[in-house]
Amino acid sequence: MVMAAAESQFHVLAVDDSLIDRKLIERLLKTSSYQVTTVDSGSKALEFLGLHEDEQTNPNHLPSISPNHNQEIEVNLVITDYCMPGMTGYDLLKKIKESSSLKNIPVVIMSSENVPSRISKCLEEGAEEFFLKPVRLSDVNKLKPHMMKTKCRNHLEPKKQEDQERPEDSMSKSSPETSIGETSELKSQPLQQQQQPQLNSNNKRKVAEEGLSPDRTRSRYSNGLTMVSN
Repeated sequence: MVMAAAESQFHVLAVDDSLIDRKLIERLLKTSSYQVTTVDSGSKALEFLGLHEDEQTNPNHLPSISPNHNQEIEVNLVITDYCMPGMTGYDLLKKIKESSSLKNIPVVIMSSENVPSRISKCLEEGAEEFFLKPVRLSDVNKLKPHMMKTKCRNHLEPKKQEDQERPEDSMSKSSPETSIGETSELKSQPLQQQQQPQLNSNNKRKVAEEGLSPDRTRSRYSNGLTMVSN
């Protein structure tokens, strides 16, 4: 139950122009407890993801999606057919990987044709997997690690930003310590000023013991002689 609840948090966008294949992949994904949205073209997939590349050519085209569609749900993976009219699965892959906001979404390509050059081209462009149709449940089971990896990476990025900001916080926190040291120096100054009058009084007492009055006045003459008057 716990595993099913965790997997249901993952949302997969399935793209295929064939209704039969689209229904098949939707059923397999739902069997694995994933939330599913289906569209029948690459351009509608971009619309759903927020990239309205075809608004000028098809301004009234709306995505053909399954009833449980919820645009607020984050898309954790895109699985798309390779051969589609208009925008191919490879073109859709390139659009996603070129987008700064979507490039971290894993993309899986499906095709009924086993063409090695096509497979290698998609993998080099950033596809996580290349499935041959008909897609089986064992293929769908390979999707979860890719979604888990992306989810962990998305959680770590904000943490790295916080770690980069922490040195500045530590610098600001160290300033009160220096101010405390300065205040301690200021507090020590009155003690030194209190000790100085005590030294002056001791000197006066010493002079009195020697018979000399500290209140004597001395008158100086121009010839350099000093006369002491009692």
